[in-house]
Amino acid sequence: MKNLTQPEPLQRSALAAHEKLDGGRFPDAPDIPGLRSLIRESWLRSAGFKANPDNPAAPLAMDHDELEDYRSRHPLATIMPVINKLLVQPSHDTGLLVAVGDEVGRLLWVDGDPSLQRRAEGMMFVAGADWSEATVGTSAPGTALALGRGIQIAGAEHYQRAVHPWSCTAVPFHDPDSGALLGVVDITGTAAAVAPHTLSLVEATVAAAQAQLRVERLQAAAQLAATPVRRRSTASEARAPGAGAREGSLYRNSLQLLGRDQALLSIDGKTVALSARHSEILALLSTHPDGLSAEELCVLLYPAEGSSITLRAEMVRLRKVLQQLDPGAVPESRPYRLPLDLVPDSGQVLSCLQRGAHRIALEIYRGAVLPRSEAPGIADLRNKVSSLLREAVLTDGSADSLLRYAALPEARDDVGIRRAALRLLPPRSPKRAAVVAELERLEAELSA
Repeated sequence: MKNLTQPEPLQRSALAAHEKLDGGRFPDAPDIPGLRSLIRESWLRSAGFKANPDNPAAPLAMDHDELEDYRSRHPLATIMPVINKLLVQPSHDTGLLVAVGDEVGRLLWVDGDPSLQRRAEGMMFVAGADWSEATVGTSAPGTALALGRGIQIAGAEHYQRAVHPWSCTAVPFHDPDSGALLGVVDITGTAAAVAPHTLSLVEATVAAAQAQLRVERLQAAAQLAATPVRRRSTASEARAPGAGAREGSLYRNSLQLLGRDQALLSIDGKTVALSARHSEILALLSTHPDGLSAEELCVLLYPAEGSSITLRAEMVRLRKVLQQLDPGAVPESRPYRLPLDLVPDSGQVLSCLQRGAHRIALEIYRGAVLPRSEAPGIADLRNKVSSLLREAVLTDGSADSLLRYAALPEARDDVGIRRAALRLLPPRSPKRAAVVAELERLEAELSA
């Protein structure tokens, strides 16, 4: 097996490229021969985030108590026994580390060879640390999340020089039912971490864990259906048999707002379509986790001056809907606040954009936030998500990303996006003709 971490051609090119890094500035990266294109593009993104290649360690994003609470409730906690059996236990004999992180690149579990764990602590490859591209630059966990696919990073291909003695393979983990990104599974070590079979091993493990998560959800649903109604306290008890806090929730409570006039609310696997007004209320409360007073919510909800009496009546109706879905989801009052974590898909897009993962943001983005809503707070959220996504794709997007964005309804007449795509498409690309035709159409309409 070729040792990819040694200074052979691949590593020599990466080391030569590092010589051109100057405090994170890398203007001539495309001119470095031998550097893989995905590494070149990742380095450019890393430089754009002001990631410092000379930082000796990743920052700690969560302290011990925060980490314990967060990962106990995370859906990936449920499948850790599968990861442990297929990857962690074998890693003790192979000199490797296994890490599982969340969808924004924070490591939640790091296990494996004890001596390697002690070494990895020197660069803060530990649970609770932030290994996103925006923070540490190119690494397998962060770059796999940014690209939305499995990836291998060898030695000097890492953006941070302190990570050059290491190599790693990582694969994103998607929800088996909704397809939403839940996190990433990574193997880190020396040469064996980027062996050809390692990527297949991690991909197979992720597929097995996804299948197990789906099975546990089916078992939990069957168990709940067989439980007498009088014995059910809340729908949040819909867990796999024997599940405890260590295993986490089987579901992520979510609110789908993108490209929909009526939101879809999902809590512990139960989904309901909301009315337009209830969609607006939950969208606003989900983006203000500390709560809103009646006056603040009225300002964000009603285009004209809103009545608190009208709002109270609407909240009574919303509470009745949520009471049937899950009593634990009924909003509190004074201020109005959601008592549980609710992840709106618009928030996922913003989180991805903040961390430079515009490809994942495009995967999630299915259209504008509640496109027909006239609520001032919703209009502001809609404009924020849409404008930041467009800016990110224009700034960092490949030709394929630009064309994917151009296919969105809101980009139907976007000349700038199509001109940017045309600049990036190779001269002989068969896609150029369609882009040129679209530009001619738009220019004809504008001139008319």
